[in-house]
Order: sequence, then C-alpha cells, then structure tokens
Amino acid sequence: MLRRYFFWYLLLFVASCTATTNNERSNNNSLLKEKDKLLFAVSDVPGLEELQRDYEPFRSALEDVLETKIEFFPVDNIVEATTALQLGLVDLVHVGPSEYAIVRARTNAIPIVALTRPNYLSIIAVRRDSGIESLADLKGKIIELGEVGMTANYIGPIKMVIDAGLNPQSDIKIVYSKDYQLKALKNGDLDAWGRGLHRYEVALQQEGVSESDYLILAKGPQLPHDVFIASSKLEPILVDEIRQRMLKNQDRLLQAILSVPMSASLLNSKFKGATLAPANDSDYDMIREVYKAMGEENFIK
Repeated sequence: MLRRYFFWYLLLFVASCTATTNNERSNNNSLLKEKDKLLFAVSDVPGLEELQRDYEPFRSALEDVLETKIEFFPVDNIVEATTALQLGLVDLVHVGPSEYAIVRARTNAIPIVALTRPNYLSIIAVRRDSGIESLADLKGKIIELGEVGMTANYIGPIKMVIDAGLNPQSDIKIVYSKDYQLKALKNGDLDAWGRGLHRYEVALQQEGVSESDYLILAKGPQLPHDVFIASSKLEPILVDEIRQRMLKNQDRLLQAILSVPMSASLLNSKFKGATLAPANDSDYDMIREVYKAMGEENFIK
C-alpha cells in the first residue's frame, strides 16, 4: 500500500516539475529572445521600397508579437527567395501556395501558418451559347488559363479538369494569357476560360456583362492558401513558438496587413476576411498533383 502511494506521489511530482519547466521555458527561456533579429522576405514583392510600402505595418506588428527585431530581406522573385533559404540568408518568407510547393522541394522549408482567403477557388466559364454543359464536354476544346504556375489561374482549373476525368495534356488544348480579360472567349477564339473566382468577377465588371452572359461551368474546391514559411535552419522549437505567437495574435497581424491603403497595394482587397490557421505540408499536395499531371515534375523536385 505504501509503495502504491509513493508511486502516485512520484507521478504528481514529475508532472508538477514538467509543467513548471514548460512554463519557465515559455515565460523566461523563449528562444526568440535569444535571437538578435529575424530576416523576413515576401516572394512576390520585389525591392525594399515595395516591401516597406506593403508590409511595414505587418513587420512592425510581427516584431512586437515575436518580441524580436524583424528586418526586411528584399528578393526579386521566387528564385531569389529559394536561394536565400538554401544559403540561410533569410528566416521567414511569405509565399503563395504554388510557390510553396516549389520552395519546399528545394529547401525543406517549414510551413508556419497559412493566410487563408475566403472564396479562394477557381472557376471555368463558357459563353452562354457554347453548348458546353459539363467539364466532360471540354474534351477536344480550347481553354485559356493564366500564367503557368499561378494557383487560382492555372493550378485550380487544371485540377478541375483532372477531377472530371480528362487528361490535361491530351484531351484539351490549353492556351495561356497574362491578362484577365474575356476578349478571346467573347470573340470565339476559345471555348472556355479558367481563372480564380475573383478574377472572373472583375472581368465581368470590366466587360460590363453578367454571369448569365458567361456562365460558370464549374467551381473548384477551396484552394491551398498563402503561407508563412520558416527556414529549415531554424530550430523546430523556435518555429513552433513563432507559430503559436502568430496564431494567438492573429487579429493584430491581420489588422496590420489590411491597414495598407488600397490605393497603395492590393493587399487590402486580396486578404479581406482572411484568417491565420496552422499550415501543413500535405495541404499543398493537390498542387504537386497538377505539376505531375502536366509533366512539370521538375518544378517540385
């Protein structure tokens, strides 16, 4: 009996010590406080001037949240961001979903938190008089998408075609365009038009038409979101602390992102209604699936 009591007292003592140690670590031994600074980049914002214009409020808020100095590290594109991560020159990077799959393959960067966007999905539209009634009817047709690699304007529509049982390399002809206008669809140069839902809505407004003129043939599922990633050279326990602090203070961080005037940046409209959520590498498998289906595995190797 005495032995049993001793065993339970021992368990309580160990649990108490563990809790005390964890509290001391979180309150007194934060690894973040040992960092002189963290360097922060945004993959699609070239130049320091643009970074300061679009992300200074966020940088300042993140610095307060992490209780560590945050400095901008300008990169011109995703290639420079990837190289900087490989060389350990940058600590934190904000990337788009398709960019994440590419960066992860080359750097083993760690997803911290996702910056979710409501109604972030792709659509495929057709003319009202096209006679096309389902995605299966696109076989042998011409579809226009955005630039290769863009999540909502390229990855999303192709995933919809794949899910409909079509081979995107042989069953349809894909043409690409950097703009978001409906001109080619209107002129009959193509049969279908795939973009992000937001781009479709803007295109309708610019053309002065309604959804009844250019019907949504299908909507895709919610797409993977933008994500803040950490260099694989940072300690896992440090990355976890950054994640917990960002999630705990997400209202403050999101307010900072949205505080940039719309006249100066698209961030305000792009992330209106956004939230921060834990990010998992598996969330981006659908992007990898599309690259493989298109014979573009080199992007993710």
